Amino acid sequence: MDHTFAIGIDIGGTNTDIGLVRSDGICIARLNFRTTDFTTAETFVDRLCSTIGILLKDSDSSVLQGIGIGAPNGNSLTGCIEEASNLPQLSNLPLKRILEERMRLPVAVGNDANAAALGEMVYGGAKHLQDFVTITLGTGVGSGIVINHRLLLGEHGNAGEIGHSILVPDGRSCSCGRRGCVEEYASARGICKTFIKLRNATGNYNGMLHGIDDSQLTPKLIAEAAQQGDALSIATYQRTGYYLGLTCANVVSHIAPQKIFLMGGPMQAGSLIMNPTQQSFAENLLMIYRGQVSIEITHLPANDAAIMGAAALLQWTMDNRTLNS
Repeated sequence: MDHTFAIGIDIGGTNTDIGLVRSDGICIARLNFRTTDFTTAETFVDRLCSTIGILLKDSDSSVLQGIGIGAPNGNSLTGCIEEASNLPQLSNLPLKRILEERMRLPVAVGNDANAAALGEMVYGGAKHLQDFVTITLGTGVGSGIVINHRLLLGEHGNAGEIGHSILVPDGRSCSCGRRGCVEEYASARGICKTFIKLRNATGNYNGMLHGIDDSQLTPKLIAEAAQQGDALSIATYQRTGYYLGLTCANVVSHIAPQKIFLMGGPMQAGSLIMNPTQQSFAENLLMIYRGQVSIEITHLPANDAAIMGAAALLQWTMDNRTLNS
């Protein structure tokens, strides 16, 4: 079987991952670099183009469809990254136009969580679903909403900011300028903040992470400690799961999807986060929806999910060319 290929790019708050994705969803090559190493859009774009060039060096350009890019606040209608609170150096960057001029290939730019939803729809567990939601947990919290097999964009292309729904009134300060957003409790940094808060409130804590500086904490470290019985780390994931389950229950009240898919680094904690999430979801779900909606971890491979989503975004954009007008 002959395959076509697409470049899938996930621009994250920490890293930028670039992969060559086959039409059946297999990522056959990938490279990455740290997004945070670049303080200006110009130097970032230069590095992006040179990395794409390396990836394509030995590829057959005749079967390359183009480039799909998922980024925080990427707008499919404008092709720009707009006011990305976690990537201020890239805010208001017309990335589609710049890359099409430099790479001479079709380019699609979209919200990273929307791209994740399309990846789930094309390659993952949502292939046969009409209505579903993806929630992505990483540096921030994003979401992609599909209703009647159509990606919800809204009037201006930026619908679906579940991560910036206020979960805790007057809660933690969020990078978006508001307080108490879901992102501050369910993202990677939110998990670390919860652990720090619990540790500070526990004067005699002498568990596995007692000697780790706040700045060195990661969800992975906390998960590893929890798996070895560290009570404070277990409590951190229980609290995170409570917030995440409550968020999912609220989403169902608004959208009534068939499934909610969760993805991103924190979900690699598995049952540590899924069990309390499922419990909180069940406890907070409106009665009329009970038994109708399930929560699952993404069916996409963890390491390639975002890249596959970006490649799916390109295909979706080419099938909906009016978005590029």
